[in-house]
Amino acid sequence: MFPVSAQGGRPLFEWRWVDRNLDEIFERLGEHITLTAAALAIGLVVSIGVSVLSLRRRWFYVVALSAAGSLYVIPSLGAFAVLVPFTGLTSFTTAVIPLATYTLLILIRNIVTGVEQVPKEVREAALGMGFTRTRLLWQVELPLALPVVIAGLRVAAVTTIGLVTVTSMLGKGGLGYFIRAGIQTATPNPTSIIVGVGLSVVLAVLVDLLLWLGGRALAPWSRKAASR
Repeated sequence: MFPVSAQGGRPLFEWRWVDRNLDEIFERLGEHITLTAAALAIGLVVSIGVSVLSLRRRWFYVVALSAAGSLYVIPSLGAFAVLVPFTGLTSFTTAVIPLATYTLLILIRNIVTGVEQVPKEVREAALGMGFTRTRLLWQVELPLALPVVIAGLRVAAVTTIGLVTVTSMLGKGGLGYFIRAGIQTATPNPTSIIVGVGLSVVLAVLVDLLLWLGGRALAPWSRKAASR
């Protein structure tokens, strides 16, 4: 027997509901992953470009960080509302652009900080071997900055997964669809809410774990440094 909710007498969790809606659960989970991956990919590409310019021009870093900080504090629903007249209410673009902008502050700061932490003697050795500034950045500085960049990517990923639930307000689905549907029915459906919240948390933990493992695989020297 299931425990009964205080509202409407519905059980707090119904496995039969999960079984009946299994196809939609996978569909919404796929939407959630797609939105998260697209936002992170766009945010990472833009952040790398901005960070490269920031490392060359310090004034640009100050401007970029201020702009990214301003975008970060805009409430997500407000950001979506601003874009709706230009990109449409249910457009994929309307959902992805604000999600990507929220990653910029974290990623730009971590990329620049990671590169700046590369030891001076390493740079001098590479330059002494004939590395150009561009080759030094891509073959020495960015690879050595990888642990810090991955740390920022983990924070950005978990934040984005949480924000994607809000895109259900745009009709873009994702796991937030179940939270909204569970609340908006005449008799609140606790199972729908638990599925939406629970899978969002599980997804965030899994993505964070995968990025952590990926970081350890791509930067094995960071493990040795941490164990000292």
